[in-house]
Amino acid sequence: MNPITEIDWNEVWNDQMRRSREASTARDCARIWEKRESALKFWNMSKENSHRVEETIAGTEITPDSRVLDIGAGPGTLAIPFAQRVKHVTAVEPAKGMVLVLQEKMAEEQVSNIEIVQKRWEDVNVADDLKTPYDVVIASFSLGMADIRGAIEKMIASAAKGGTIYLYHFAGETHWDRDCRDLWPRLHGREYQPGPKSDVLYNVLYSMGIYPSVRTFRLRHSQRFASMEEAMAHFRSQYAITTPEQEAIVREHLGRVLVEENGGLSLPASSIRVKIWWETGSGENGMGKR
Repeated sequence: MNPITEIDWNEVWNDQMRRSREASTARDCARIWEKRESALKFWNMSKENSHRVEETIAGTEITPDSRVLDIGAGPGTLAIPFAQRVKHVTAVEPAKGMVLVLQEKMAEEQVSNIEIVQKRWEDVNVADDLKTPYDVVIASFSLGMADIRGAIEKMIASAAKGGTIYLYHFAGETHWDRDCRDLWPRLHGREYQPGPKSDVLYNVLYSMGIYPSVRTFRLRHSQRFASMEEAMAHFRSQYAITTPEQEAIVREHLGRVLVEENGGLSLPASSIRVKIWWETGSGENGMGKR
């Protein structure tokens, strides 16, 4: 018996995701972004860290005739620059605020080749909701699904033969994990439980007979705020604040970690990320394109 091959890695992912959500007061990622103001803040942050967007776009195999499926598209961080380079983009995004900002930015950029599917990936029906096949399927830091194997199988079903699936996820402890590890016991009286990382994701793929290419990189980025009050407005939902005592704890924390910059405040951060990708339908179990 090989203990590695006997492990149900999809269940490991599911269990870590469940424990993380339970410890985090059942925070739902989509609900955080229901408000347009929060989604617009996310868009502005992505523009300030535009180097990552450009690197991500450059790291995909696209042509002017390509069709792209962007899962967890947010406010269009990748969908809009993709649309300016390819034939068609389908953007799957459940959060109302994110969709509103995506529509606004499409109009501003005069982009008309994006079709929005306002659903969770788990609820998407490939035959009814998507216009398959896609040359590129990408999920960039949006793998919040409990059944990750089922999510990946749906991605494969959406991809063209010889297309490429790109997954971006986290490795090790993120800056968010570090902050929550310290704050969560004080805020909520229990230990913080981080979500599953790329090690589990890789093992899920391996158990599916997919042996992908992997690139690990450090991402440095920052969030900017005009004032402490704007920062507090942003982090109230992030930290599930409901009492004055919790507010005081987070305000004290932000007072220590925020840096004055250009008349405002900045939260510099750095974490290790992983890009995982493979070619579909190559008959080589993901060892196609390099």
